[in-house]
Amino acid sequence: MTQPIVQHFFDEPTNTFSYVVRDPDSQVCAILDSVLDFDYAAGRTDVRSADEIIQYIQANDLIVEWILETHVHADHLSAAPYLHEKLGGKTGIGAKIIQVQEIFGKAFNAGTEFARDGSQFDRLFEEGDTFAIGSLEGRVLHTPGHTPACLTYVIGDAAFVGDTLFMPDYGTARCDFPGGDARVLYQSIQKVLALPPETRIFLCHDYKAPDRDEYQHMTTVAEQRQTNVHVHDGVSEEEFVKMRAERDATLDMPRLILPSVQVNMRAGHMPSAEDNGQVYLKVPVNLF
Repeated sequence: MTQPIVQHFFDEPTNTFSYVVRDPDSQVCAILDSVLDFDYAAGRTDVRSADEIIQYIQANDLIVEWILETHVHADHLSAAPYLHEKLGGKTGIGAKIIQVQEIFGKAFNAGTEFARDGSQFDRLFEEGDTFAIGSLEGRVLHTPGHTPACLTYVIGDAAFVGDTLFMPDYGTARCDFPGGDARVLYQSIQKVLALPPETRIFLCHDYKAPDRDEYQHMTTVAEQRQTNVHVHDGVSEEEFVKMRAERDATLDMPRLILPSVQVNMRAGHMPSAEDNGQVYLKVPVNLF
């Protein structure tokens, strides 16, 4: 099985891992789950995290074929438009983004100028679709449950699972956002765990279990099946759904969910400026 070259980047304020995935036989690469830095208190964006990725790509003379999202993130803003402007590449996300746009377009009372058809992205991926990164073939698994549009990208011996799974000592993604479903997540996880046991699983987040000192970005299918605290081999769907419902009821909303969803449902673009030329992000009161 082909082994892509994977470089990770970590944004500690949002506990997010972004990746550059490179074809070992060429200079072609893809970027996954980039971060636009955002100071919520000041309402200011910054591109230092994206610039780290740009510096790496330029230093290695890489060619960006894809800028991919595993889902509409609720904990960080995407830097996809900035990276596209600087590096080129096609943007991609799951085709069920249309459902997410409908849900959150309504929640944020987005106007008719906000298209709810996924047209902000260059490619909408369905289950079983394939794409190329040089000589590498990427394959798409639709893995909803955390959100309706979640994807896992399987590229050679590597699977990029977004928020579906965390490190085995931390467990699995929450399912209490609009459109989430614990039963569906369990079924999606079984798809991932059916991959070959040596498959490398690259995570979008790590929050560190209480007894672990270092952040970690990678595990394997075998490790997940043996030791994941929520969904190891032998855990039934009913047990998982009960655990997830009880756990989700104790969780606070992510700190950046309100700005993140408004931006990420637009493929990383800000809402249109208002008649005074200023861009605004909304805070729905007592909605979530």
